Amino acid sequence: VTGLMATSMAKNGKKVGVLDADITGPSQPKAFGLTGAKMNATEYGIIPPTSRSGIKLMSINFFLPNEDDPVIWRGPLLASAVNQFWNEVDWRDLDYLIVDLPPGTGDVPLTVMQSLPVNGIVIVSSPQDLAFMVVKKTIKMAQKMNVPIIGLIENMSYAICPHCHEKLEIFGKNQGEKVARDTGLNFLGGLRWDSDFNRLVDEGRIEDYQSEDMEPIVQKIMSSLP
Repeated sequence: VTGLMATSMAKNGKKVGVLDADITGPSQPKAFGLTGAKMNATEYGIIPPTSRSGIKLMSINFFLPNEDDPVIWRGPLLASAVNQFWNEVDWRDLDYLIVDLPPGTGDVPLTVMQSLPVNGIVIVSSPQDLAFMVVKKTIKMAQKMNVPIIGLIENMSYAICPHCHEKLEIFGKNQGEKVARDTGLNFLGGLRWDSDFNRLVDEGRIEDYQSEDMEPIVQKIMSSLP
């Protein structure tokens, strides 16, 4: 979802960066075709690798010998890495910096909400009760820490049958909207599950995917931010 959001913003002419704060499960370099990308440094900090559409990306994977090497760190090291990515990377001249977080309420989300000047967070969930249970914890965490919540996106909201082209709501209908209502959040929209998207991500070509669902969602997000 982070990659789609960044790509849509870039297509709207915005200068976008992605800080991959999912330190133990980073996926953004592969999605953007930047696995193994090299970095340089200037007086302003580390220069992050840039995608084909101009999106700046920083991830722990750029520092690993192999992309499948595990990062086995405890909380303080995770927090330190996130703070370094914020403070030591040259993020100048961006319109938006999107921070990709792991699910839940662990050390990394806590560090981001406490240490970074967050303008707002977007809650993402798949339409299952188990996922919503975790999401509600994150919502309450953000509210307790006075972090503005822009709204909720339902990922894998539906699929389209390749034969009859019928819309299939596999996990139930309007689940995300119901959770948004129950928690007092804005429902930003639902994203289609699409095998073409999965293929393009695996090929490092997320920027080639055309998401009709993400465009109106991004417009809502951008209009809610300063």
